[in-house]
Amino acid sequence: MNIPEVVPPRHLTFSLLRLLTDGEFHSGEVLAQQLGLSRASVNNALRDVASYGLTLYSVRGRGYRLVDAPQWLDTDKILAALKTPEIFHVEIADTAVSSNTVLLQRAALGASSGSLLAVEWQSAGRGRLGRTWHSGLGNSLTFSLLWRFGFGLSALSGLSLAVGVAMMRALRKLGVESVGLKWPNDVLNQIVHLEVGRASARHVGLKPDLQINNPGLNPHGKLAGILIEAQGDMLGPSVVVIGIGLNLRLPPAVAQRIDQPVSDLAQVMAEMPERNYLLALLLQELAEMLDVFSRHGFSPLRAEWESYHAYQNRQVKMLLPDGSQIVGLVQGVTEEGALRVETKQGEQIFNAGEISLREA
Repeated sequence: MNIPEVVPPRHLTFSLLRLLTDGEFHSGEVLAQQLGLSRASVNNALRDVASYGLTLYSVRGRGYRLVDAPQWLDTDKILAALKTPEIFHVEIADTAVSSNTVLLQRAALGASSGSLLAVEWQSAGRGRLGRTWHSGLGNSLTFSLLWRFGFGLSALSGLSLAVGVAMMRALRKLGVESVGLKWPNDVLNQIVHLEVGRASARHVGLKPDLQINNPGLNPHGKLAGILIEAQGDMLGPSVVVIGIGLNLRLPPAVAQRIDQPVSDLAQVMAEMPERNYLLALLLQELAEMLDVFSRHGFSPLRAEWESYHAYQNRQVKMLLPDGSQIVGLVQGVTEEGALRVETKQGEQIFNAGEISLREA
């Protein structure tokens, strides 16, 4: 399917969308007067709103109305929801090429540990193995956190798995049970028995009368991704940028651009958390995990990670860079975060690199 390229939203588009956040009709003429623009400029700025996953009504004689307006990220709300706001330096941007790219540049210039950049719209968000991370406006969280360590790059093994543990802790606090981790750095929905009734649905942590009414979504698809990028010396010190993309409520316009099974939080939550609160919860869990990791590495988090692994004790196939495959039974992970797989040739250890894991 040939999917047209999305035109990035302009500053003017954001200004207009914020004026439309109340969900009421607003005259195009009044909007133009408020921003000192022409009616044509207003129309042009709102022309591509549907491609961002938003629903905008345009009715002659009444104006524009934004349905299910985004919960815009707000620095003050995020800081107010944090238990330790003093360790973070929060910045919100309407647009950026990639939050990871920006923070990596700032890291080289000495940006402080705890620097956070959350972006409403990324024009070229990056995932693992060079993939593009697609999201819309207000229907996901895309952010990066910079963290400095006194030790070197050689001691960072297992960090992406540790980040997965922090994300699972945050989701569990929201009552989300039907999610799991995929080695090395994905969060998956694990919706089972879509035909369950109300009582059974509540028992397994699903929304009653769950229906997957977005054909672009998959009940076992990717809910979130983690991208770790590091700078420094092998012996230290080092700095990492932790990039996270979390799908909250993916509309079809966004889901159809993603070339792998994808899911969102709305599939498993009857009531979605406020977006700023959710980001603060993730940040707090990340900070607490990073404190442990900085002192003890991945080792104390290993058993917990294995308890969340969607493929623990299951048959998988490992896709290697040369195109070959190895099939085996997942035994767990090492204290450095490498995957242990029992094969016909005995136990083999796989490091992340360019390797992909699939269910056999």
